[in-house]
Amino acid sequence: MMTQSPTTDLEHDAVLALQQLPDPEPPLAQGLCPTVVAGKLDLLLLAIEALDRTGAELMMMVVKELELNGVIPNRVLLWQLRGANPLRRAHNRRLLTLNQARALLLVLVYLAKRLTILIRQLLLAGEQLQQHGVDLSHHPRLDDYCQRFRTHFRKRMNPRRERLQIYRDDERLNLLAIDLLHQLLFCTGTCGAQRIWASLFVGEVL
Repeated sequence: MMTQSPTTDLEHDAVLALQQLPDPEPPLAQGLCPTVVAGKLDLLLLAIEALDRTGAELMMMVVKELELNGVIPNRVLLWQLRGANPLRRAHNRRLLTLNQARALLLVLVYLAKRLTILIRQLLLAGEQLQQHGVDLSHHPRLDDYCQRFRTHFRKRMNPRRERLQIYRDDERLNLLAIDLLHQLLFCTGTCGAQRIWASLFVGEVL
């Protein structure tokens, strides 16, 4: 009697997870995502990195835990997928396939859920500081997150891109960093993965 392949068993949950994120309407040309999708995913992952000092090693551990190795087999491809963001200095003109975008999103949602309490705390702190007209530097953890986000952003994004000209000063980058926290929290809610997936195909990158 034939036995089922262990590889098939291993990939079953990953296939189901990928299938929960439907193809966008209208269908994409050749099944490739527009660059706006790569840009949004990369910025959200950048915010995760700033929150948790998350590196490629941890992301690949999540890829393995979610059994997404068939889509993102190694760190080199992960780096290339991040480089599909057209705003990056090291933009590689790659277009993500739907499954590559799905896999990045599932990693993102997994990490965001792990950080839900911290994200809520930072957003609450930001709202309280704003209500009292107090600079975010008065909240060390929020200030630390924004500083790391600004550092990552300026190191990795191409300052010559027209879309990035408004982010020359710290205040605008802080606002972007906090907006991304709202989006990360959105990921952690009911049907968060499906809802953020749909939002990737609407609007501009920033």
